[in-house]
Amino acid sequence: MSDYVMGRTAEEYERLRRQAAVWERATGRLLDLVGLSPGDRCLDVGCGTGAVMGLMASRGATVTGIDLDQEVGRRAAADTGGTYVAADVERDDDAVPAGGFDLVYGRLVLLHVSDPAAVLRRMWRWVAPGGRLVVQDYDMDSAESFPSLPVTEEWRRVFLGAYEAAGRDYRLGTRLPGLFAAAGIGVPDLTDVAGRFGTMADTAGMLAATYSSIAPVALAKGLITEAQRDEFLAAIARAGREQPEVSMMWPLLIGAGKRR
Repeated sequence: MSDYVMGRTAEEYERLRRQAAVWERATGRLLDLVGLSPGDRCLDVGCGTGAVMGLMASRGATVTGIDLDQEVGRRAAADTGGTYVAADVERDDDAVPAGGFDLVYGRLVLLHVSDPAAVLRRMWRWVAPGGRLVVQDYDMDSAESFPSLPVTEEWRRVFLGAYEAAGRDYRLGTRLPGLFAAAGIGVPDLTDVAGRFGTMADTAGMLAATYSSIAPVALAKGLITEAQRDEFLAAIARAGREQPEVSMMWPLLIGAGKRR
């Protein structure tokens, strides 16, 4: 993606690796559900650090990753024995061969593009006859604490507000069936929902990391000041120590797929 709102920093790449570990089981289950088999030609759209490429390769697939970020893309291909294509999924129709892949997959890609239906249409073009298009994306509105705490309400105000101000739909996962239809693909023949319900003890780090990554956008949009940023990071660290038992719902990871 040419305009990734979370930024491209070493800290953000590390956050992506930790996020991938959280969703490894859910994504692996979905790959098995769609029948990924040894020898299948797989394309990971927006491959990032290569976590999903690794899951595909471990199932015997031939993997290609496509991403605009050449440094992480090349490393992902090297780590997984795959191939890397440097391209912008929002603009490059001919980055890979039309009909060239048995599985075209994207996790947390559509959330970060300006025209999700157009990117879906492009991904569909890359699916071979009989192959599958599968995407997973967030509904981030589900992220909250029970009971509600001022610090989690502040995270919601800033994080979700920054996405909205940047023109991104933080509930995009729930729109996937409609996006498939808008792209001319038709109603998905597969849907899936994965969630994580934890505690403040194991969630405070995620809240701090996502807040830190979105902070430059929030600052630019006038949602916070630098002092408010620092106050929040201190408050969420304190909540992790002093209120570890508070229940926390993470964003829902929603999947949809269609066989061509």
